[in-house]
Amino acid sequence: MITVTEATAVAGALKRLSDEGVSIWLDDLSRNRIRSGNLAELVATQHVVGVTTNPSIFQAAIGSGEGYEDQLADLAVRGVTVDEAVRMMTTADVRAAADILHPVYTTSHGVDGRVSIEVDPRLAHDTAATIAEAKQLAWLVDRPNVMIKIPATKAGLPAITEVIGLGISVNVTLIFSLERYREVMDAYLAGLEKAHSNGLDLSAIHSVASFFVSRVDSEIDKRLTVLGTDEALALKGRAALANARLAYEAYEEVFAGDRWTTLAGAKANKQRPLWASTGVKDPAYKDTLYVDDLVAPGTVNTMPEATLHATADHGAITGDTVTGGYARARADLAAVAALGISYDEVVTRLEDEGVAKFEAAWEDLLNTVTKSLLSRGADAE
Repeated sequence: MITVTEATAVAGALKRLSDEGVSIWLDDLSRNRIRSGNLAELVATQHVVGVTTNPSIFQAAIGSGEGYEDQLADLAVRGVTVDEAVRMMTTADVRAAADILHPVYTTSHGVDGRVSIEVDPRLAHDTAATIAEAKQLAWLVDRPNVMIKIPATKAGLPAITEVIGLGISVNVTLIFSLERYREVMDAYLAGLEKAHSNGLDLSAIHSVASFFVSRVDSEIDKRLTVLGTDEALALKGRAALANARLAYEAYEEVFAGDRWTTLAGAKANKQRPLWASTGVKDPAYKDTLYVDDLVAPGTVNTMPEATLHATADHGAITGDTVTGGYARARADLAAVAALGISYDEVVTRLEDEGVAKFEAAWEDLLNTVTKSLLSRGADAE
């Protein structure tokens, strides 16, 4: 356990980040993290006020088997399908995490204390199935502080509107492009308008828009490296920050418009930008790059545990590092484009790869659980 002295030291950079208006969410969850008290400890000592999950996170957690043995045995005896088994395990974890974070949810008036769970990634291009899955997940978790994750695919956009219109809080995931981000905000506003026309309390509906960061650098840096010129190499590590900063500029514009003003009068909540994929993938960059350089009020930064600890240890939180950088951000993306690197091609590739990676992780999880159920079923015979 962390001592009082250690907790005070840890609180420094993380507290400064929180004081700047950035909500710190943990991008990880497992049965062992819940049962060991680790999640509660992170909430108590490291300013963690939310949790995000995705298919890859659950594949790693359940694939390890640690903490899931008894439930798997019960599910095997019942003869449930593998899809039902996976949903029973993942929703149980999210429900338990939501209970741990409920005090934060209460004290923040529903802004934080949130736990996200994603619809089946195989449904990313099926609007009707995504809506049905979102409703089912909200019912299964049955906690007011759950957020249902819906991917920002073309098929996902109308699903976002419909699910928000039903009064279900949504975490929109896999956003890479500025154009798609504006479409996501539009879908959210349309959902709020639908909810309002249905007589729902807009103050109870919350949403975040998960804008992915490090993967943009990974893809564009790879292309800059191939070009190999001094001009190209000087742009490495700048595209992702530029993209995110311009996303925040778009957020400021949309949530200062007349359409938003009308909804705000009905006590609606802004859809906060969430910086996702904030673990640094290039060891040449500082490991807190996508935390230190993306500080802006009203945002969320969801961090892998390694990034959380790195920020606590040596994060350089110096105030708002976003809103003054719009001109530089536009110049950086223009410089990348001038070298022949297509922004549209990059972000389309990243969205397709993001969906594919989550689908693959989900399939791996299903295969792992299938084997576990079969082996336990055989043992019971």
